Amino acid sequence: MTPVGKLEPVKVGGVTVSNVTLHNFGEIQRLDVRAGDMVSVHRAGDVIPKVTRVWTDQRPADSEPVKLPATCPVCDSPVVLPEGEALARCTGGLFCPAQQQESLIHFVSRRAMDIDGLGASWLISFFEHGLVKTVADIYQLHKHQDELITLEKLGEKSVKNILSAIETSKQTTLARFIYALGIRGVGETTAQNLAQQFGDLDALMAADIDKLLQTPDVGAITAELIHEFFRAPHNIEG
Repeated sequence: MTPVGKLEPVKVGGVTVSNVTLHNFGEIQRLDVRAGDMVSVHRAGDVIPKVTRVWTDQRPADSEPVKLPATCPVCDSPVVLPEGEALARCTGGLFCPAQQQESLIHFVSRRAMDIDGLGASWLISFFEHGLVKTVADIYQLHKHQDELITLEKLGEKSVKNILSAIETSKQTTLARFIYALGIRGVGETTAQNLAQQFGDLDALMAADIDKLLQTPDVGAITAELIHEFFRAPHNIEG
């Protein structure tokens, strides 16, 4: 879960800013930022602005620390903050619509499957129209070509380009595909190590924790997360 701070609109670098990223709950605690605070904001390039300082001497007398929400604002699943971690997590997994969307956006991203033209805005639109709910659905979009063309601002040429990019993405490497799955704890380096260790996806999916632990850069926690991922029915269907 990525918290966002709401500001009274202010000009920063010639751009009106009303939202700032707070990164994670650990950052909220580190800054001790609270509702009603006056803050300093920094914006670099196209990066979402961030809070760099909280002016505590101008803080309202009745301010209170931000509390971790008990439930996800999207799916109402319990929210947890694992000990020693900064990132609060919704426990809804891929049953949470917000997590479904984020998993799709990660899957098509440049460092993952690199599906050119299929950006976050279009993925969310396809999701909201019921065309894409899982990564497997992305590879069924060709069956909905006529419907895609009718979507606002998406013409026939754009649809053909997206479908072509989807088809091209099937020729990716195993390491990229593993990374694209968005398994918690598996970054690009770990994905490359897993690809070298197991050679194909079936072998990785069948691996027990002991075999996973033989992979460089894979510790007990990551091995458990990988093992659980491939045993969750919603991750292997389709």
